Amino acid sequence: MSRTVRMSGTVLAASAVLLALAGCAAADGTDGAAAVVAPAPDAAAAEVCDAVDAALPERVEGQERADGADLPAYVAVWGDPAIVLRCGVPLPLVLTPGEEGYDPLADAVDVNGVSWLLEDAPGGGKLFTTTHRTVHVEVSVPADYAPEVNPLVDLAEAIAGQVPLDELYAQEELYGAPPAGS
Repeated sequence: MSRTVRMSGTVLAASAVLLALAGCAAADGTDGAAAVVAPAPDAAAAEVCDAVDAALPERVEGQERADGADLPAYVAVWGDPAIVLRCGVPLPLVLTPGEEGYDPLADAVDVNGVSWLLEDAPGGGKLFTTTHRTVHVEVSVPADYAPEVNPLVDLAEAIAGQVPLDELYAQEELYGAPPAGS
């Protein structure tokens, strides 16, 4: 299995994380599953998210997956502190044209063919949201797992295999990038 990680972009402002999780850890010291905000994907995205859920690994960064019966729909959790995946989230504001703070050159990381927006998470750690895909998947990784990009290696196969590339990027992959200067 190839393990590739590429970084690019500029440093993001802390305000760009407003779309981040409401919180990964509950105030009572539990693993935080109850504090995770459930995404609300449309019907087509929900179908993709169901496929992602079925393909997710039982272990991420050496941590066991939590029982899904206790979690909101379209959410998966591993470990304590929790690595949290939410499928079917909206496009982050920093990548939404016309929104305050829009930055098409925001920090990004490519892990095994899956491109992720990289942001600082509230309370520490990192927040990653897929880009170039038809459905957005968000992964919150606490600083305890530094370097926080490592769990994405375990998740890349499920994401790449179940979440189609956006039409623009699918064509690019099929035909190759346009020649320089085009």
